[in-house]
This record gives sequence, C-alpha cells and structure tokens, in this order.
Amino acid sequence: MTATSWVEGADPGPFGLAHLPYGVFSTRKDPAPRIGVRIGDQILDLRALATGTFFLPWIRPAFHEHALNAFMAMGPPAWRLVRHQLTELLSDRRHQDQSATLLTPVDRAHLHLPFHVADYVDFYASEHHAANLGRLFRPDAEPLLPNWKHLPVGYHGRAGTVVPSGTPVVRPRGQRKTPDGPVEFGPSARLDIEAEVGFVVGVGTDLGTPVNPDDFAEHVFGAVLVNDWSARDIQAWEYVPLGPFLGKSFATSIGHWVTPLDALAAAKAEAPVQDPAPLGYLQETERFGYDLSMSVRWNGTQVSRPPFKGMYWTPAQMLAHLTVNGASLRTGDLFASGTVSGAAADERGSFLELTWGGKEPVTVGDGESRAFLEDGDTVVLEATAPGPDGSVIGLGEVTGTILPAPH
Repeated sequence: MTATSWVEGADPGPFGLAHLPYGVFSTRKDPAPRIGVRIGDQILDLRALATGTFFLPWIRPAFHEHALNAFMAMGPPAWRLVRHQLTELLSDRRHQDQSATLLTPVDRAHLHLPFHVADYVDFYASEHHAANLGRLFRPDAEPLLPNWKHLPVGYHGRAGTVVPSGTPVVRPRGQRKTPDGPVEFGPSARLDIEAEVGFVVGVGTDLGTPVNPDDFAEHVFGAVLVNDWSARDIQAWEYVPLGPFLGKSFATSIGHWVTPLDALAAAKAEAPVQDPAPLGYLQETERFGYDLSMSVRWNGTQVSRPPFKGMYWTPAQMLAHLTVNGASLRTGDLFASGTVSGAAADERGSFLELTWGGKEPVTVGDGESRAFLEDGDTVVLEATAPGPDGSVIGLGEVTGTILPAPH
C-alpha cells in the first residue's frame, strides 16, 4: 500500500506523495525565487528546509540556489536520497507541526522557470505526426522520408526563448510566400502549437562522449510538458534546405513543475516495434516509452487528446542520437519529443494536422471557428500518467495566450 501524506487533500490527487515535482517559486512577502516541491495544492520550501539540518551538508547548498540546476547536476544518488527524505517528511505525522510552517499555497505563489535552459533540441518522434505532415505537404509521395525510420530527426532550437507557462506569446513576424507568388513580410497568419513532452538533463558529459540509451536515467532528471509554438507560413518558406529557424524560435513554453523520472516508474510502457531495426547505438536493452495521456484545450474547448505511449522513437533513443557525434550534455539541456499525435483524428497534437492544413476548421470557445490561432486565443496543455497502486500523476499544465504582433 502506497504511503499517504499528512498534507490535507494531497492524496489522492495528481500532486500526491507519489509525484513530488520540483519547481521554483516566490511570494509577495519574499520575492527571491527559491526551490520548492509540490504536494497537493501546497509548495514545500526547500530553501527553508535546507537552512536547518534536514538535508546532508553536501546537498544543502543546492537548495539555496534560484534554479534547479545545481541539484540536478548532483545526479541520481542525490535525487533518490532527497526524494526518499521528502517522502518520509511528508508522510510521517511526527514532522507535521514543524513542516507545515514551511508550506505555501500554490495560489499565493508566483511560479518561475524551474531551471536555466542550457541547450534546446526538438525532435520529430511521432510516426503519426510525421506521416500526417507528409500527406499534407507531399500528397503524391510516400508520407515518410527515407531517413525517418533510421534516426530520430531533430533540430536545435533557441534556449533563450524557452519561457514558463503563462507567459504571453507575441505573434511573430517574418517572411512568407503568398499563394499568388510574391514574398512579403508581416505577422504570421498560420500560427500553431505543438503538444510535446520534454526531458531535462541533470548530469552532463564531456565533449566527445556519446551516451548509450541504457544510461538514459543516469543523465535525465525529469520531464516537463512543452508547447513548441510554430509559425507555419514562416516555417514553410524558410525550412528548405536547412530546416526550422524563425518559424520556431520565437517562443517555446514549458510547465512550472519538473516531474522526476522516478515518479514515472509506473507509467513505463512498451514502445512500438521498430522496422527496420535501428543501428546499434540506438538499440535498447529495455525499450520503453511512457504512458502519458495529453489534453489540448483551445479557448476552453478540448480539441485533442494525444497519446505519448505510441511514440516511435523513445526518449532514450533521442538522447543517444543527439550525443552520438560527440556533442556534450550540459545540466539544464532540454530535449523535446516533437508533436505528439495518435492514429485518430482527435489525437492530433498540432492545429496544422487537426484542421488538415486549415481546410477543416474546428469549433472552440463560444462557437467560434478556428483553423489557426488568432490574437487573444489561449491554449492549455495538460497530461496525466498512471502512478503506483492506481494513483494518477499530473504533469500540471502549460498555458499561453496570443498577443498581437508589434506594429
């Protein structure tokens, strides 16, 4: 039987004792950002906890930082020790009276970007998403390009435009090709989302040292939800021959809470069989993904439920591929899955797919018709995963509202 927390309302719930995600928060009384762990609708202040003797001396300094990077860099032994200690603290009523004074209600806290982003890499790991785009853009050819089933296709994004959930997104401007031929400059008219799952690197590597997929958990600290906003008209004109650039680099939103990998142990799921078999450096002793059920809401209307479980390329394979050429990992690196899409029409994780290139608009909000995002639109991504003993892990939400392009 799974232990429960003395924090009122925490269990059962998406932020119960089996979850304990990490984030960074501040309050009006104390505006300095500090690390906390969420339990139910409360945040336990780890900076305050580290002021005493609760953590071992070599761990305490990490919780006096303003971001998770120092703690993430300590690696799995520290992550597991702290998780064990926090589980004991929040389940044993002998700690209740003293520890309750270190709790802050979530609705009274200001939440920040949880870690300093070092590098950002975005993949293209869903076969359904890649095939849908192939059918849209190359209707007379095979949906998948020849390389797609041999390697996890990806590109390097812009770490400086990764923003926390709730940050408004300004409509980007750029070059685009009009239907009748001329090239023009202006605000994107085909602004889109990509519902994704991101993975945060804790332990880095030296330059020239590839990472084996079986060592995934030795380097990756946890997972976050990601919305990789995309300007499809800008992207369509610029991407040949070098790939995404300005159509992707203006904003990428991530969740406030980083879910530790250990919290997702019960969500491990067998990944799809790969044919052809991948090359040796991409082969896994234990091939698994995660059973995450995602939700996309557009102006309050749920329009899609993408399933992460069916992703063709696993997070471990993505990590192995991005380092196979000797590229080093750094604490705070973020790599994302690319759009998560399933086989069904209501499982598509981008509006480009959902509206089939804008030809099949959807109804959102109070009966409004949408093909792509309009100014004032709000998108909310959420995800849940199975936890131990039938519990549910909630990965929080990622929300963003579109603001007009600058004049």
